[in-house]
Amino acid sequence: MTFFASRWVPRPDHVTELDGSGLPAGFRAAGAAAGIKPSGAPDVGLMVCDAPAATSAARFTASGTQAPPVLLCRERCRLDALRAIVVNAGNANAATGRPGLDNAAKMQGSGALVAGVGEDQVAVCSTGVIGVPLPMHKITHGIVAAAHGLSADGDAAFSAAIQTTDAFEKRARLEVALPSGTVMLTAQAKGAGMISPRFATLLVFVQSDALLSAETCDLLLGVCVKRSFERVSVDGQLSTNDTVILQCSGASGVAVEPETEDELRFGEALDALMRQLALLVVRDGEGARRVGRVVVRGGDLAAADAVGRAVANSPLVKTALYGGDPNWGRIIQAAGAAMPGTAPLPVDVTIEGVQVCGRGSYVPHDAAALAEAVIGDEVDYEIGLPGEGAETEVFFSDLGHEYITINADYTT
Repeated sequence: MTFFASRWVPRPDHVTELDGSGLPAGFRAAGAAAGIKPSGAPDVGLMVCDAPAATSAARFTASGTQAPPVLLCRERCRLDALRAIVVNAGNANAATGRPGLDNAAKMQGSGALVAGVGEDQVAVCSTGVIGVPLPMHKITHGIVAAAHGLSADGDAAFSAAIQTTDAFEKRARLEVALPSGTVMLTAQAKGAGMISPRFATLLVFVQSDALLSAETCDLLLGVCVKRSFERVSVDGQLSTNDTVILQCSGASGVAVEPETEDELRFGEALDALMRQLALLVVRDGEGARRVGRVVVRGGDLAAADAVGRAVANSPLVKTALYGGDPNWGRIIQAAGAAMPGTAPLPVDVTIEGVQVCGRGSYVPHDAAALAEAVIGDEVDYEIGLPGEGAETEVFFSDLGHEYITINADYTT
């Protein structure tokens, strides 16, 4: 299966998918089993950049109940010069108070020791159950074990270690042809539930051997996050631990200067990578059967965004998507709920290219053909609002029986 599997995210012509494992020059990674996950599966990951002049950028959850690892990264890390990342899965170290902050600091210290870098160059991430103290004795042993297993092809082991309820790995290896030379992009992500369109409940780590300034890293990551992980929804729930980190070693010697064709091409590759990763998170969706995309055009940006998010988060729309039911009345309902005081709203609705509603009224169409069109893996919805100028999109999963099973029994 190719990485760029969605019709909504075409692979850029200058990007080539690579098989197997292997990180860009200057990176090593590993995963280890520390005994946090009841299954005994790997649950501690370590990513190290050996380049002293590495640059980086990061984005975090907007939650008001950010977990200690997020607070620590934001307050104590040189986010523009990260050299190592320490991750544990199976325990979010969230809502754990001062002891949680102390444990996050201990993880950072252990990561700095095994990576041979300053503590302020080590990011700490945790994912899993909220409100449970972190078993630091296990974490410490896991970090040491991971350090002994560090290798240039350790991305697969690292990817396995960061997963929780994920049904499949979310990993990519890309070769990117730039005017100044060829560079690599690799990424590992986790996420399946508690996914909000404001940001995704996920951990995402991206590496490249391109030579970028810290300012360019930050600019490109910010733009790409807004077009990917801020545009997805599984269940509309904002997490406490969301983190996205981009690291560049510069080991290729290929410089990506601001306002050049190199920057444009690198940005296109990073954007496609992150959008496809975001779609994989949505497709996982803890039991999801289908993925939807809602595009809203017209009106102002605030209205378009509100309508798109309302449709993507609607349990009625999501269950119809799960059942392959083109029930466009649910879309009308969600759009109207997002725009109170605008009645009668002349909204247009098109599903898989078939217009079903025009200016708020039913449009005759081939119902049988439409029913056939919405049973595929991806379903496209378009909504038109009065006025011109705005456009937004949100990717979302359906909502089915498996989601309830997983989340009803998550801690038991």
